[in-house]
Amino acid sequence: MSLVQSVDNVALLPAYLAAGTAVLVLLADLLLGRAGATVAVAAAGAVATVAGAVVVGAGETRRTFCVGADCSWVFDGRAALVAAVFALLTLGVLGLSGPLLGAGPTPVGEYCFLLACSMTGGVVLGAAGDLITLVVAVETLTLPLYVLVGLRRGSLASAEAAVTFFVVSVVATTLTLLGAALLYAVTGGLHLDRLGALLGAAGDLPLTTAAVTLVVVGLAFKVAAVPFHAWAPATYDGAPLPVAAYLSTASKLGGVVALLAVVQRALPADVTGPVLAGLAVLTMTVGNLVALRQRRTVRLLAWSSVAQAGYILAPLGALALAAGRTGEARATAYAAVVAYAVFFVALELVAFAALVALRPAGADGGTVDDLRGAARRYPWAGAAFALALTGLAGLPPGLAGLFAKVTVVRSLLAGGAGWLALVVAVNAVVGLAYYLRLTATLYAVDASAGPAVRDGRPAWAVSAALAGATVVALVLGFAPQLVLALAAG
Repeated sequence: MSLVQSVDNVALLPAYLAAGTAVLVLLADLLLGRAGATVAVAAAGAVATVAGAVVVGAGETRRTFCVGADCSWVFDGRAALVAAVFALLTLGVLGLSGPLLGAGPTPVGEYCFLLACSMTGGVVLGAAGDLITLVVAVETLTLPLYVLVGLRRGSLASAEAAVTFFVVSVVATTLTLLGAALLYAVTGGLHLDRLGALLGAAGDLPLTTAAVTLVVVGLAFKVAAVPFHAWAPATYDGAPLPVAAYLSTASKLGGVVALLAVVQRALPADVTGPVLAGLAVLTMTVGNLVALRQRRTVRLLAWSSVAQAGYILAPLGALALAAGRTGEARATAYAAVVAYAVFFVALELVAFAALVALRPAGADGGTVDDLRGAARRYPWAGAAFALALTGLAGLPPGLAGLFAKVTVVRSLLAGGAGWLALVVAVNAVVGLAYYLRLTATLYAVDASAGPAVRDGRPAWAVSAALAGATVVALVLGFAPQLVLALAAG
């Protein structure tokens, strides 16, 4: 067997474009020194990354860095979908960051560079074919966020959020690396497909259960799954609103993609299935119950995103049963996880974009009461917020969220996990309470709410980002099969 790895530069094109964006942002900031030009370069790079992912993903699956049949880079339809979503999220967050960057204290060049670096990690993550590439991609996605979270200078909450996020992420990464090291010690392999074949053929190897548990637990931190979730609400609430939007969407999507990669291709389903079923039940239940008590808007959205993580993980819980481990049932579960994650990301970005549009420039998310009657002053932003909230609740007219819930329940029924589908349905009903309460608050009549919302129209970049995210959410709601087809690829 040849040890010379083949290199397919076309397969690597999306990663080249994402990494090149980060370099060009630094050069633009250094040579031009104009905030508008720097942001424009970052936005153009994100658009180019989307285009590259679509073009490369439209063809056959491309593999590179291969030794024999084992490849470290596999770019298929699902990898293209993940890369495009990360790039679009970056583009949307850049739009939401206009007021933050225009306020002065935030360094534009460093801000855009960190976002581009994080985008690069997300693009690489979708195509990772071995554990080393996977972990490096996750950390490339996460490391810039430590700095971005703490960018609200003079804010103690922002500094505390950054430190909390950093400490928890370091612990999570340590657990993941320890699990990966144990897997390598047991099997002698690091490529995901080879690990799956070795673990499947060898049966119960020593340390396998411990290694699998460590990897799953480490990645569960990234998803903010209970009981590894405590960092999320404080971090989201302490970060600048655009960064909180990126954290609640891109960071969670990265954790889901990484967890799905190891569960689908490497780790034994009879071990991961029960663990993930328990995590899903705990996560959706705790997230919904605690969200009922929240009075700060970002914390409410943070706890709701914890609950949404439970819905995302739920299809993988079907692997605990023999009926859920058949080829067709597993394919349905994996597609449901990716599709729900994409639907959630679109709706969550709309929610945060509307919050940025409604709140005063540079302010935090405030309390739920601060938004009382806000939709009456800003009908379009309020309607977009209401659409996102009803979608996250799984109600029409938020059809993306409705189809997401149906997709998860259908995958669970196909895997014989009717009990877990019932838990999902009950939790979805519980979630209605806080989603509808916040929606009703937006349209409530209260003359005293004026000073707590924006005075004047939102910045054009914020309006454009909100409009774009809303359009994407509506399109996904009317064409869910497109996402499911790509997720199955």
